[in-house]
Amino acid sequence: MAALHIKKGSTKHSAYNLRPNFSDTKERHTLAVLVDNEPGVLARVIGLFSGRGYNIESLTVAEVDHLGHHSRITIVTEGTPQVIEQIKAQLGRIVPVHGVHDLTVEGATVERELALVKVASAGEKRVEALRLADIFRANAVDSTLESFVFQITGTPEKIDAFVDLMRPLGLVEVARTGVAALSRGA
Repeated sequence: MAALHIKKGSTKHSAYNLRPNFSDTKERHTLAVLVDNEPGVLARVIGLFSGRGYNIESLTVAEVDHLGHHSRITIVTEGTPQVIEQIKAQLGRIVPVHGVHDLTVEGATVERELALVKVASAGEKRVEALRLADIFRANAVDSTLESFVFQITGTPEKIDAFVDLMRPLGLVEVARTGVAALSRGA
């Protein structure tokens, strides 16, 4: 029997279409996962990501239903559409998971993050740091003669912009909570 020779990239009408039907562009997605609030659940969810080489850009966890003992895990990750679908399917198969929602594709969302930003400066740089904090609506929650600690809330992009502007003014340290997100509307 002769070998079957198929030309790579044959037409889409061929039964032997070898062109991939998926996108290789990476997208950023925010996933909300409702889980039982019990020991080991977070480790299982995170293990799913690390075991398959997926990156987590942001992670927040909190109990949202005290009576039902449910927690909400908000995960920001990046991947191709196929990888995101695979992550959602695998998360849904974990036993204590009650629901997986891709907030990015479900419609408009509200995303917020909290950051504490320490800036050490003197003179004009100190005045400039205070002026920029006022523009970004950041509050000074601690002040010494050498430094400030600003509290800022907003989108991750807003916080990134604020931190970038504070770098030349004496940025010392940044602590961020990670993204908390909800879908808009009913």
